[in-house]
Amino acid sequence: MRYRPLCKNKEFSRVYTRGKSYVHPQIVLYVAKNRLGYTRVGLTATKKVGHAVQRNRARRIMRAALCEHLSQNIGGYDIILVARGQTPRLKSTHLSKTLGKLFRQAGLPDKAAPAPAPPAPPQAPQKGQGIAPQKGQRPQSV
Repeated sequence: MRYRPLCKNKEFSRVYTRGKSYVHPQIVLYVAKNRLGYTRVGLTATKKVGHAVQRNRARRIMRAALCEHLSQNIGGYDIILVARGQTPRLKSTHLSKTLGKLFRQAGLPDKAAPAPAPPAPPQAPQKGQGIAPQKGQRPQSV
């Protein structure tokens, strides 16, 4: 899935100041609502993560994990993922599980989460089958 990117410094600054952050030792998620009606995403990896190869790997892993969880039509959000020191050494499946937890904390809809099954309607007893008496009670006569 292709998403719209956050490009300008003021867009990132707005999410950092007005948005809510969800922290994990492997990744940080910032989320803020926008009025655009579509979701924009920014991926960042600072020099603390490592040299250029490691930063690019961290962004690639974050992008793969995000594609598993971000649905096309979740509404107007600005989302920023910030890589931490452990991120380039992780597999994308491991980071995907972490991102799923952060999405649940943030209250964002998760494409990878299984849909909750609707509760089964109560079934009425069939003809000829009465309600069985509980232990210690006499059966009722009809």
